[in-house]
Amino acid sequence: MRIEADVPCPLPDDPVLAEWATAMRDMGDWAFIVDSSWRVRFMTEELRLSFAADVEMVPFVLGAHMFGPEMEAVRVAWPFGPTGPESWKESFVHVGGWVLSDTAGGKTELKSIVDPSLAELIDGIAPSLANVTLGTTVAGGTSERDGMVCRLAFRLRDHTGALRATAMSFRPAVGMNVLGTMALERDPGHLVRQRSVAQARRRPAAILFADLESSSALSRTLSTSSYFSAGRRIVRATDRCIVDAGGLAGRHVGDGVVAFFPVEVFDSESAAARACVRAARDIEAVMPEVAERCGLAADQLVMRFGLHWGSTIYMGNIGTLARSEVTALGDEVNEAARIEACATGGRILASKPLVERLTDNDATTLGIDPDRLVYTQLGQLTTATEKARRDAPAIAVCEL
Repeated sequence: MRIEADVPCPLPDDPVLAEWATAMRDMGDWAFIVDSSWRVRFMTEELRLSFAADVEMVPFVLGAHMFGPEMEAVRVAWPFGPTGPESWKESFVHVGGWVLSDTAGGKTELKSIVDPSLAELIDGIAPSLANVTLGTTVAGGTSERDGMVCRLAFRLRDHTGALRATAMSFRPAVGMNVLGTMALERDPGHLVRQRSVAQARRRPAAILFADLESSSALSRTLSTSSYFSAGRRIVRATDRCIVDAGGLAGRHVGDGVVAFFPVEVFDSESAAARACVRAARDIEAVMPEVAERCGLAADQLVMRFGLHWGSTIYMGNIGTLARSEVTALGDEVNEAARIEACATGGRILASKPLVERLTDNDATTLGIDPDRLVYTQLGQLTTATEKARRDAPAIAVCEL
């Protein structure tokens, strides 16, 4: 039975396999289970989602032989994982001794079961009585993601010691110290939100730009190490405010930060706009504390803010071998940067398109009365920069 991309895998009927499947699923493992005949009985959603490069879940054939033609037909279309012929052969050789041991008709029968691309490997395989086997492989595919993956295969037995199934679990080929550090230093909710925008596309969102005023003067006042420490504290504090508001922290350039608040994360335009305003105010409020920790006066760490609405920005997650970050392109992103540059004096300047997306309830929560706000075109501000007058002079903004 083919399990499609939007359908969760049912638990196996066998209670022993169901117990293992539940544990692996609840642990969030990359794992699958095959029965004693090597028919696929379970794949965790985490594995299916990762093999799909975070776009839905990969389909597979429940009840098909793990290395048979039916699974081969769906596997080669997976965006990530053991999609290439060499990595699939490595996977087969890794557990081939068990597959052979579990096939009653030996090599002759196994050759008739597996995909023809694997049949030539069978003569070089010997039956295995091991209970555990560990290996590594290069997982890649069409998603521009690749890397070494550890795979641990182990036999599942019932209380009598009888073989019931084989399970295989995977993880990136780095130690738990590295994985743990990467995960524990990140906010789980932000990681989930970051993965939710993995597929780049147009997403309406509130946009926040913030930058430290007079950073050049401050860098000349402080020692290099002190200035670096101050910058690190600023970035950590601003990111915490963004994450706590439910936003997505974007790139950091110098002392500046960018954040996005997509509608799909907040379920409404008003909620996204409210979160954007909240984040800006929280950053503003925490700066005196950061200044004190840096041994500076409060007026030495002043942030300026530009808040804008993006109806047509193109947003996604860019992942490389060195980093992963959310970014967005579009005129409205550039306009938000222009608004921020004009917000001297530690002001929060918000565009009319952003403010007018607030419902009455959300505006009241923020202490804003939209009907009493007075807007000024960006190009008419006394603090308007040359770029603002050139690129976005007609955008109406107000101070919050």
